[in-house]
This record gives sequence, structure tokens and C-alpha cells, in this order.
Amino acid sequence: MAARRKATTQISRLAHRAGGTAVANRMVPEETPVAFSFAGTTHAVMMASPADFDDFALGFSLTEGIVAAPDEIEAIEVEDLGAGIDIQIRLKDKANTRFQARRRRLAGPVGCGLCGIESIEEAMRSVDAVGASKLTLDADDIVRSVKLLSKVQPLHTETGAVHAAGFYIPGKGIVMAREDVGRHNALDKLAGALVKAGIDGASGAVVVTSRVSVEMVQKTAAISSAFIIAVSAPTALAIRTAEAAGMTLVALVRGDDFDVFTHPDRVAPGVAKHVA
Repeated sequence: MAARRKATTQISRLAHRAGGTAVANRMVPEETPVAFSFAGTTHAVMMASPADFDDFALGFSLTEGIVAAPDEIEAIEVEDLGAGIDIQIRLKDKANTRFQARRRRLAGPVGCGLCGIESIEEAMRSVDAVGASKLTLDADDIVRSVKLLSKVQPLHTETGAVHAAGFYIPGKGIVMAREDVGRHNALDKLAGALVKAGIDGASGAVVVTSRVSVEMVQKTAAISSAFIIAVSAPTALAIRTAEAAGMTLVALVRGDDFDVFTHPDRVAPGVAKHVA
């Protein structure tokens, strides 16, 4: 298991303000390379906050489609290499065979001008449909979910420089949240934490402090949530992907205002204002 690392560091900076200039201290978040290695081979390296490594490994494996269920993972070992963190993930036989075939398919021949095609297809992979979800939210739920998430972000409160992903269940509030310097990382960590806690992704909404890119929609679908709620705007591809997956995408939640971009039928009727 990796040694516990500091999440923040205090630094000195020159602060310019309307009343003058002064040297003052400020807390800033740490980030470190985190490598995901399967069968002894590095698959991906992410710059991430040095915390919640087990959640990160499990969530990444699930949301990237490397495993279909947590029981396909035999073991997760976290090693602190000084310059970064190496997470060794051992897959069980069938999952490992499937993963090795996937690696060979994505590698392509060296120098081949077409070898990126498979990787592009992987990036644009279809997502599991979540249209069967019966979950509905009203305006109060949507506004409350963002407000409650802001109250469970200790790292952001200290530094003002990290993202958060939370899981909101009507009547219960934010039942799980994770923070990270990377928005995708925070969502992966949330995915892993939900699985470890035995929380059904279809029972609530994913709430994020970032914009909504297509990867955020893909990862939310992997969690099986039919809702993604964000404080910032979505991309066009994210909207199209959410629409195709049957997911309700709510974004630009600012105070009591928000926009519903896809599948508005899950938002209780009569609660969203019509705005230009």
C-alpha cells in the first residue's frame, strides 16, 4: 500500500489587492502521476490528487470498460515510487484475456497511418442505455444537489483548485463525494466508492462541478445513473451522447436557474422556467 501523501501544500506568494501588495501564504493542491498497470504493463497515466487510490483504480477499471464488474478484479496493489504512484491491478482469467485482446487491437502496427482508427472508435464507444430508469427529480432536487455538493468539498474549500463529483439521492442528499484536480478522476473515484459502498447507480444523480464532456457522460452511464447535473456547460457531443443513452443532462446550475438539455421528462413538470 502506498504511503499516505499530503493532499495540499502551503506556499508563499505575492498577493496584489486593491489595498496594496503583501507576501502571504496559500494552500495549493498536490497532484502526482498515477499509473494504472494491468498484468504488469502500464495502460494509462493520469495526473491526479494523491488520495482514494483504491476507489480510483476500481472506478477507472469500471468506467473505461476494462472490467464489467468488480469481481473481475483479483487484487489492487498501490506502490509509491516517489516520482509517482503505480497501481497494479490484477484481473481474473477471463477479464485478463479480454483485456489483452483489447490491447493488441488498439496497439496497431508501428508506422501505420490507419492504426489510430481503432483508438478513435474506442474513444467514441457507445454507452449503455439508461432509459429504463424511473428516477425523476424536481427543481428543488437539482438546485439542492449542487448546493449540498459545495458543502462536502474540503479540499476545494482549502485550495479553490479542485473538482468534485457527488452522488445525490432524493430524500437523502449527497451520499458520496470525491475530489480531485482532474474532473474525470473525481468521477472515477466516485464510481469506485459507490461500488464499494454497494450503492446502486440507478438510484440517484451524478453531480459534478465541471463542464460536461463526452467522457463524463460515458462514465456516468457506466455508473448506471440516468442523471448528470453540472454547474458548467456541456459540449455538443456530450449532449448527443446523453440523448442517445436516454440520460437526462442538466447543466449551468447557477442558483435557482438551470438548463435541461436532454430527456426533460425526468424533471418534474412545471418546475423549469422557459428562458431564451
